[in-house]
Amino acid sequence: MNTIKILSIETSTTNCSVALSIDGKNDVIKEENSMNYSHSEKLHVFINEVLQEMNLKVHDLHAIAISKGPGSYTGLRIGVSSAKGLCYACNLPIIGIPTLQSLAHQLKGKTSKEDLIIPMLDARRMEVYTQTFNSSILPKNPTAAKVLDEKSFMELQNYKLHFIGNGVAKFKTIYPLNNASFYPEALPSANEMSEIAFEKFNLGEFEDLAYFEPYYLKDFKAGKPKKRF
Repeated sequence: MNTIKILSIETSTTNCSVALSIDGKNDVIKEENSMNYSHSEKLHVFINEVLQEMNLKVHDLHAIAISKGPGSYTGLRIGVSSAKGLCYACNLPIIGIPTLQSLAHQLKGKTSKEDLIIPMLDARRMEVYTQTFNSSILPKNPTAAKVLDEKSFMELQNYKLHFIGNGVAKFKTIYPLNNASFYPEALPSANEMSEIAFEKFNLGEFEDLAYFEPYYLKDFKAGKPKKRF
């Protein structure tokens, strides 16, 4: 039986990340976290580097997995457009990975059975993209854009909570209870996508390549143009 080779791409935040996995295990990963969003400059460089390191070409892959959001509008557009272009050119299936699920996977096996994992991605001001998962990384509710205050997640005060992601730092300052752990430095990475992508590949859970779009959750709002006099 052939080994399954999947390229995973993560661009939903400032972290530009690419991994190449075989049967769900990463062999090579390249990533760079830049506050200047270096995705347009780095993404294809990283893709070429991981393929060259494994002495592979895009045609040798079985699928490409892409973090589909929510997250940065521009980052998601770059990642999804690149993944779709490669899949079109090489007739490969595309696998969409929910970004919050992938982020929650960073804590898989590191919490107690009854704990809850709550990834948070910054959506500016006091708003975050978030979702709640159990310790097996199964979702407890839908993804949502949530405005945070000191009463947020009070309904979960009887659980041990683990908040992870770049939206956590601002919440940590206002959360009044001591039933939580915080991981504000964590960002989504292609490192956690590979296991999910392999499972989806074996189940045949592919996106429609022609119609697949990032999951923005909120409409993009450009800055107001300056008045001209």
